[in-house]
Amino acid sequence: MIVILKPNPDKTQLRGLMTWLEAKGIDVRTTVGAQQTILGLVGDTSAVDIDLISALDIVESVRRVQEPYKNANRKFHPQDTVVNVGGVEVGGKRVVKIAGPGAVESREQICSLAKILKEAGADILWGGAFKSRTSPYSFQGLRAEGVEYLKDAKRETGLPIAAEIAESSQLDLFDGVDMLIVGGRNMRNYELLRALGKSGKPVLLKRAVSATYEELLMSAEYIMSGGNPQVILCERGIRTFEPQTAFTMDISAAPVLKSLSHLPVLFDPSNASGKYALVEPLALAAVAAGAHGIVVTVHADPEHAMCDGPLSLKPDRFGRLCRTVERMERGGEE
Repeated sequence: MIVILKPNPDKTQLRGLMTWLEAKGIDVRTTVGAQQTILGLVGDTSAVDIDLISALDIVESVRRVQEPYKNANRKFHPQDTVVNVGGVEVGGKRVVKIAGPGAVESREQICSLAKILKEAGADILWGGAFKSRTSPYSFQGLRAEGVEYLKDAKRETGLPIAAEIAESSQLDLFDGVDMLIVGGRNMRNYELLRALGKSGKPVLLKRAVSATYEELLMSAEYIMSGGNPQVILCERGIRTFEPQTAFTMDISAAPVLKSLSHLPVLFDPSNASGKYALVEPLALAAVAAGAHGIVVTVHADPEHAMCDGPLSLKPDRFGRLCRTVERMERGGEE
């Protein structure tokens, strides 16, 4: 349920209303906008009398919300959320470029690549340390050592860093990492999501290959209900019947998720396509559709990468992509 207040509500009446609601076990989330103030009521509101609230002088209207996700719902929070990741604003006017290798292979590899990516236009560096692979015989990442190498790259370049976390028990290892990534396989790992709700760190939440928009938003709700509002949604491709690409990138996710939620929406064209030649056109399509940013896999030597070589851009192509995105932001001006 949401309660929309009239401009400049009487403070005494407002305190009385909130005290009354909280006494009924309702959690009241307040959103103050430029034009109006909204109270989001979270909890069992079945016994709350809409007519009684509507009759108050300070109340403009009351609406019941049918969607099960409350914190992530745009109806509760009309203004777009902007998440600060190590000084980089995600969800604002600029398209954010996040880039890095599918796997951190060595300190030298990630530090040298980070310097190149920063020069090419990357805003945030990411790299895989804990790799969730389909085969147990595939490279599983350098794990804790890989996280430390990412931190070294951050110290050398100043770029904020992001890395994928697989289990809640790993949280202490990510101290110093600016953003935690939840891969599609872990979108339904609810114990991990609960732990991230208490972490206080920005979280990039990737959509599972078979998840609906509502299921993605409910996973975001797990994190937000734990007290962490810093959630970024990421479309990384869904499973369809088409075998020409690894997955099918759902361009509709940008306008649909932005209509349903106030959270930033990013796209991962690398994992969606599985082919480096498709990354640039898909990334540009995502930006044109309204994405707040892109997550791109980049490797200096994809042919010899320990992981994700076929979908990795080389640094020069990533730089070209960044320049094209920046031209789009300027309206096509050179």
